[in-house]
Amino acid sequence: MSKRSATDTITDGQAYPKASGSGPKRDVSAITEEMGEFEDAWEDELEDSEEEIVEGKTQDEDGMDIDDEMIPAIEEEESEDKEAAPKVYIPGAHPLAEGEVLEADESVYLMRHTMNVKWPCLSFDVLPDSLGDERARFPHTAYIVAGTQADTPRNNELNVYKMSSMHRTQKDDDSDDDNDDDDDDLDDDPIIEYKTIPHMGSVNRVRAQPLPPSTPLPPVSQPYYVSSWAETGKVHIWDVRPLIESLNVPGYAPDRSRTQKPVFTVDSHTTEGYAMDWASSGPTSLRLLTGDNHSKIYLTTATQSKFTTLGQPFSSHTSSVEDLQWSPSEPTVFASCSADRTIRIWDVRTKGRKSAAGIAPAHESDVNVISWNKLTTYLLLSGGDEGAIKVWDLRNVKPNSTPSPVASFNWHKGPITSIEWHPTEDSTFAASGADDQVTLWDLAVEQDDDEMGVEEDPTSQVPSQLLFVHQGQKDVKELHWHRQIPGTVISTSYDAFNIFKTISI
Repeated sequence: MSKRSATDTITDGQAYPKASGSGPKRDVSAITEEMGEFEDAWEDELEDSEEEIVEGKTQDEDGMDIDDEMIPAIEEEESEDKEAAPKVYIPGAHPLAEGEVLEADESVYLMRHTMNVKWPCLSFDVLPDSLGDERARFPHTAYIVAGTQADTPRNNELNVYKMSSMHRTQKDDDSDDDNDDDDDDLDDDPIIEYKTIPHMGSVNRVRAQPLPPSTPLPPVSQPYYVSSWAETGKVHIWDVRPLIESLNVPGYAPDRSRTQKPVFTVDSHTTEGYAMDWASSGPTSLRLLTGDNHSKIYLTTATQSKFTTLGQPFSSHTSSVEDLQWSPSEPTVFASCSADRTIRIWDVRTKGRKSAAGIAPAHESDVNVISWNKLTTYLLLSGGDEGAIKVWDLRNVKPNSTPSPVASFNWHKGPITSIEWHPTEDSTFAASGADDQVTLWDLAVEQDDDEMGVEEDPTSQVPSQLLFVHQGQKDVKELHWHRQIPGTVISTSYDAFNIFKTISI
């Protein structure tokens, strides 16, 4: 992968500058009783227009009134303005003082929207659509599928969302002259539409059937599958194609017999789990891996007529399986990570269902998430419970040896909860942590020689490869790139979904 200088990526500002608690604060709208609602970040704000009356005026020789306090007052005002200027907030380096709050710097976002929901959705996946690839023109439309964690098992749902009219982020310095003839920047509210499927038990994880690049959704007469890991210990496979159609075609009534009950349920697991990944070699050769908290991994395959789960599990881990990833280049190979601190590589053709190679230990604590690079297929990302992110060269993984990572980052101050390579840039990835950060990275960035050893600037503590820090969500659980809208990230947390695109990528 090509290298580029760190100075090429430095921007003036950061996602969340620090503001004084005495200044105006953004009003965060409460979660409503409705299923979903976009937060209006541009509500009208009232400003005080009271004028101060300055006394103590004198007259000069011509009889003109002179305000003795005018010049000092202006200087004092300018001094106060300088002191109140927002500061760049660096997590870990600048702890928030009492009364200080974070406010987003909209100048570093091309698009930023918040979607509140009725129940927390701690897992989701981006659904492919037929609107085209490499979409750059605003407003944007995106589809996702998400599972809830409601107050009671019977209140849970699997939701298919359509988020549309997502316009470019407004900026305070936007010029009316520049935008008069530009429909991209219309100040319209985003629109959220949804369809639901009843789901017994909280949804631990949701994954959508993959489609080859530039492949549109199948016609509504054919199925399109998503899978859900339930807290009941069952994995359900659903046909959501009619629900997507009903969001796009007014008056279309989906066939409830196709959508309201699972197409297939994996009953092989004896406990709940979180790990799950789809692979596809064609419309009739779907493969689904699922891993549980008892260290077992099961493979479910599909033919034209039915799904089948193989009876013998894959079992080399000694603790819960946390994540699974199919190889993007070898259809029979997959990787797994576990709370036993290891990463293992498997081949489904191996007799005995044991791993062929592994990295042990890969982290100091549980290995929570992994991501396999689809462009440079020997690179694997991992995120640990200790907050470390590591990049592995799988060409160095041997049966009886422990390789060193080719890169390691300890920026996050909490467990890594999600990690994913960029779909079209092989050196770029995104990560999220329990420290309420979503971070964007580029391994192709190198530190300049003149920056080496500089300690006075607080930004010298920031790794050169760290492009962007997005904050504002509480306990971020999962993120995904939107494969058809370049540079767009969607993240979910306990309080809301965020969908954003930065100037950095």
